[in-house]
Amino acid sequence: MYDCSHGAGSSQPPSGNPARHRGRRRTVLRLAHNEPVNDLAPLLTPEGRALLDEVRGTAPADELAVATRLRRDHPAPLVSAALAQARLRQRAVAKFGTEDAHRMFFTPHGVEQSTRASVAAYRAARLTELGVTSVADLCCGIGGDAIALARAGIRVLAVDRDPATAATARANADALGLAGLIEVREADVTEVDTSGHDAVFVDPARRGGRGRIFDPEAYSPPLSWAVAAARTARVAALKIAPGVPHEAVPADAEAEWISDHGDVKEAVLWFGTEPGAVRATLLPGPRALRGAGLPDPPVRPLGRYLYEPDGAVIRAHLVADVAAELDGGLLDATIAYVTADTLRPTPYATAYEITDQLPFNVKRLKALLRERGVGVLTVKKRGSAVEPEELRRKVKPQGPNAATVFLTRVAGAPTMLIGGPAAV
Repeated sequence: MYDCSHGAGSSQPPSGNPARHRGRRRTVLRLAHNEPVNDLAPLLTPEGRALLDEVRGTAPADELAVATRLRRDHPAPLVSAALAQARLRQRAVAKFGTEDAHRMFFTPHGVEQSTRASVAAYRAARLTELGVTSVADLCCGIGGDAIALARAGIRVLAVDRDPATAATARANADALGLAGLIEVREADVTEVDTSGHDAVFVDPARRGGRGRIFDPEAYSPPLSWAVAAARTARVAALKIAPGVPHEAVPADAEAEWISDHGDVKEAVLWFGTEPGAVRATLLPGPRALRGAGLPDPPVRPLGRYLYEPDGAVIRAHLVADVAAELDGGLLDATIAYVTADTLRPTPYATAYEITDQLPFNVKRLKALLRERGVGVLTVKKRGSAVEPEELRRKVKPQGPNAATVFLTRVAGAPTMLIGGPAAV
């Protein structure tokens, strides 16, 4: 059986064998008191829910005192479970927002690996635009994507083979009032009939016992299985790691890289949309840059402005499209910095006005920063082995002014570029 305990937020990473397992495993969560708790049932009781309300917002430094007080009137395992869940909810606020995070239930891996709500909502909106009314969400994890789909009015079959993960997804559907649209099924995704649904969404496990899995065929289930499942549906979306090799993208798929507030979150292979298309989507927005199949930009001397493309643009190999929009070129054939002589607003890159270009030399940089009274120093690098914190310690910036230094290569030579954000 394939283990989807993964990325979408299940409570247990896959074992060393990404494909098949003997028998069925039960995830064990260990809480603060170090006793195993195998389900959410105690927290779903009136007593458990009341405790969750009481411990909401408890600071880590106060947990021991709060636990000691509450254990006078409640079972110790339940108190520990409530405190552990409160801690997970606090971590989940960044992804799900305060209101939802403090109503939902989480596992440690669920907080770390679940889809950010803004990304899930964007994908649900796109599926709605494609006329999708029902989705088989395979490897659903704690249900982050299923929630977004249901809120878009889409009926969801959410499948995960891990019992604790499926229970968490079911609890979340109930907690958010979406149980009428979300059916959670504990099953092996390879054994689920998806023919009754308009679309298939698959989020394979991309982590193993040793961390991230980079080989798509080592996903659980493998990318080849997910692609085959996608081709059986009218529309399908496969969530994959943003670092996936472009040569691994099937010819009949559309490839989309998504960033949220500048952070690359995921790549998605779409089936039933635009075969061969490549796009970078930036959230909030959304703003989508479609690839035009342009050749690599020319290498040219540094202009007045330096543009740093969004990470999704870089991952999608669409730097050439941004350079064409800006009438710019590259500083180096291997570095994704665009330079131009004019300042043009674009959502796909951040513009900086460059004042100095120097060969890499720490002493010269330190002297220049001291002369200009720079105390707030932002260090960016691309194509340099120097770590930003290491450089910041060496130059010891002091003063009331701010500057940005880029550690990069210009025509193959290690170079420092000094400037600051351009006022567009």
